Order: sequence, then C-alpha cells, then structure tokens
Amino acid sequence: MIEKVGVYCRLSDEDRFKANKNDDSDSIINQRSMCLKYANQNNWNVVDIYSDDDFSGAGVERPDFNRLIRDCESGKINLVLCKSQSRFSRDMEVIERYLHNKFIEWGVRFVSIIDNADTNDIYNKKSRQINGLMNEWYLDDLSTNIKKTLKNRREEGLFMGSFAFYGYDRDPEDKHKLVIDPVAAEVVRKIFSLYASGLGYYKICNYLNNNNIPTRLVYKKMKGSNLSCGRCNLDTVKWNPDTIAQMLKNEVYIGNLVQGKQTSLGYKVHKNRKVDKKEWCRIENTHEAIVDMDTWNKVQERLGTHSAPVKNGEVHYLSRKVYCMECEKVFLRNVYNVKGEESGKRAYLQCKGNKKYHTCDNNRAIRLDELEQVIINAINDLLDNYYDENNLQNLYSNYNIQDTTANKIKVIETELRTIEKKINENRNYYRVLFEDKIKGLVDESMFKSMSEDYMKEIETMTKRKEILIVELDDLKLQKTEKKKATKILKKYKHIDSLNKVIVDEFIDKILIGNYDKKNKTRDIEIMWNLEF
Repeated sequence: MIEKVGVYCRLSDEDRFKANKNDDSDSIINQRSMCLKYANQNNWNVVDIYSDDDFSGAGVERPDFNRLIRDCESGKINLVLCKSQSRFSRDMEVIERYLHNKFIEWGVRFVSIIDNADTNDIYNKKSRQINGLMNEWYLDDLSTNIKKTLKNRREEGLFMGSFAFYGYDRDPEDKHKLVIDPVAAEVVRKIFSLYASGLGYYKICNYLNNNNIPTRLVYKKMKGSNLSCGRCNLDTVKWNPDTIAQMLKNEVYIGNLVQGKQTSLGYKVHKNRKVDKKEWCRIENTHEAIVDMDTWNKVQERLGTHSAPVKNGEVHYLSRKVYCMECEKVFLRNVYNVKGEESGKRAYLQCKGNKKYHTCDNNRAIRLDELEQVIINAINDLLDNYYDENNLQNLYSNYNIQDTTANKIKVIETELRTIEKKINENRNYYRVLFEDKIKGLVDESMFKSMSEDYMKEIETMTKRKEILIVELDDLKLQKTEKKKATKILKKYKHIDSLNKVIVDEFIDKILIGNYDKKNKTRDIEIMWNLEF
C-alpha cells in the first residue's frame, strides 16, 4: 500500500511565546523538517503539509486541522504524521474520535515521532490514551492558572477589558488604568442627568440622535480605535435604548470596576457563561468618577421601579407608585375622552388585578387629578408640621406604615438558596456523567443527550437566579436608603404641584382601597419614603 502522507504541525501560545506572531515560527519549521525527514527515511510520499500557528490544541477550531480531516475522509491522504500526539490534539475527546474511530473507519493511519504513537500497532493504544489524558490534564491546569491570574489582577483593581468604557481612555502610562475622556464624559453626565429628571430611554436616544452626538462605536472609531461591531453600518447607526439602559447601570461611572461577569465554560468549549452577581469582582475607587453619587442614587432608585414612559417619552411621576390595597397589584394609568373637559381628556388610575386579570374586587377607577390633590395636601400637612417635631411624629404614625420589604427579602433569599442547590446538583451530575463517558460506561450519543439536558436546566435556573438577585438588590436599596425627614422637608415650604423629583423624595408607595358606595369614600394610604 502506497502511503499518502499528510504532515500536520501546530503551535500556540500555550507552548511558547513568539517574537513576531505574523511569521512562521522556528518551532513550526522544526516540526515540518523533522516530519519530512522521517517520511523520507520510510519512503513515504508526502501529499500535503498542514500547519496551524497560534491555535490551541483544545477542540477542533483550527483551519488546517479541518482541511486535514476533510482530506482524510476523502481518501486524499491515508497517513497523518506529526512530531508528537499533542501537536495533533491535546483534547482526549478528539483523540478518541479520530485516532480510535474515524481514522479506522476511513483507513487512515496515525503516526507521531517523539512519543512513538502508531495506530497500526495494536499494543500502542493504551499508550496513546495515556498521552491523551496527560495532554488534557496539561490544558486543564493551564486554563486554571490563566483564570487565577486574571482573577488576581482584577482583585488588584486593574482594568482587564479589551477596550476602555465609553467616557474613559486607557492611561497612556498604564494600560490597566482608566482616565477620563473629557468629551465623552460630558455625554455620559447628560445621559444620567436626563434620566434622573424623568426622561425615558427613547426620549434620551432622541435627544442624542437629534443633536448629532456620535454613538459609542462611532466615537471610538473617530478616535482611531479598532473596536468592531459585526454588521453595524457606521453611517446609519443610532443611539438605542439598550445602550442607555446598559450605561445607567454601569458602576464604572462612579469610579468602581466590576469585572468577571462572564467566564469560559471550559478550555474545550469556546463559549462563555454568566457569573453569579455575588461572585463578580467589584473594586471601588479604582479611577476618577464621571457621575456624582447623588445623581447615581437617583438613577438606580428609578431603575429599580422599572417605570415605563408615556407616549411623549417621559415617565409619569406616579408610575410604579400607586398600588391596590386589596391585591397589591399596580394601578394602571388610562386617558379617556370626556365631554365638557377643557382638554377633552381625563386621566384615571385603575387596579391591574381588576382591569387586566379580573381577580380583584377593587373595580372603581380613581381620577388622577383628585389623587394628585390628596397627595399635595398630605405633603403640605407634613411641611406645616415640620417645625413641631411632636406633631410630625404623630402625623407620621397615623399613616400606619407597614414595611413588607423584610418579608420579600426573606422569600427571595430562600428561593435563591434552593436554585443554587439545584445548580450545584446538576453540575455534579454532569461531572459524574463525563467520568462515566471517559470510562466507556456511557456512549457518545447518550452523553450528548443527557449533558444537553443538564446544561439547559442550569442555564434556565441561572437566568432565574439573575432576575432574583436584581430584585433582591432593589429591595435592599429601598430598605437602606430611606431619606431623613429633616433633609427633605427643609427644602420645601409649600407644594402647589407635583413632579417626579418631589414624588420620589417624599413617597415610597400609595395604596388605594376599595370604593365604599354607601359612604362614597375610599381609603388612601401613603407610605412615606422618609425616616423620622
């Protein structure tokens, strides 16, 4: 049988550091020379040479490796020659799939020079498998060491991202430090200011786009960055709500670095997974802040309410403030045409549990203007009694404030513990399944099917966990950041109208009771956002 040889060479940064990554390295040249000499000594015909430089031995995402496999399957070559088995792959699954399965099926022989691997030698199989395991352990150790190094550098407060956040540049003297970009920083401050004043994401985007303010990507490109964005058209790209939402939550703008939000699934899986929020690396005061803490706190408090904007793009100041006393669902705002009204329209609020789900008896809507007047009167009562501390304390206690936050926190923390337990169980199941596969107790198809189920369930539970963590943070923020009464009250003497700033400073929640048809009254309970 005429041996049609394909010489395969590979080198990556896991093996060495090169002076110039654009050049074919000396080591690749040495591999090629050794293999050609060995083929010549055995009178083998070298059909082609396959070379992957700067590609890891984990997995199969290598262009010339895949070309080699195609040529093996088509019959172009019937012998693969490498300097060592690790050049072909350090992945045990790849070794098993090709050397001990597909190559046998295709009639392809595998030979490596240094470690004497030869698939024609029936007594050589265990040696090849041991080499495969040792190579995989090497990759595993290397991956662990890299992760530890990155973790240590994050914990030192060093910026480990590929590109600086919008509003910042890398420090010319230290690429792991951030310094303010004055031009972009002004845009960041404007975005935070607009949101804190009550504008929604879409309204902010319109402001930025109408004023021809370049998007983050366009601005970076204008400064010479090689940051890419797939199919983005730089001539038509606009600011979008997702970008605004992302920026408003980013602690980098108050001087903190929050990193390690994602990690690789493993050296063999070229995908990332989200990391639990409690495991993020959060280091405070690593660089100069762009946004002051008062503005930041106002923005985060409003983000926690998930307020939706009305048609003009602004968020109504009572959004997510009014709830049903019976079913605890939010009151929805609707506008109706009314004859005789100067504007022709009148706004009402109605229980969502009744209007949408039909599960609540609180079916009577309340006029928005009447509720506003109740709120104005209540705030003015507080202001009138401000200088009489005893009256103020009595007035506050009469509102029967009930703090349910602690109970909600307890419920969420219980669910989080349950989810964490299930995630750990599934990870253990996956680990045992993988070990059974290595031992030959589980075949490839069964392993793939069962592992996909485990990973899918882990992904679902992880998403639920992320939602709960956000809710928990919002509740803790509400619990710990009650405003001091004197700090708020001394800013006002009398209120004639409402706006979002006033409502947010004074009011945590408003509860609307059922309408009493006989007495034509209803209970309205205001839960103050003040600490007396």
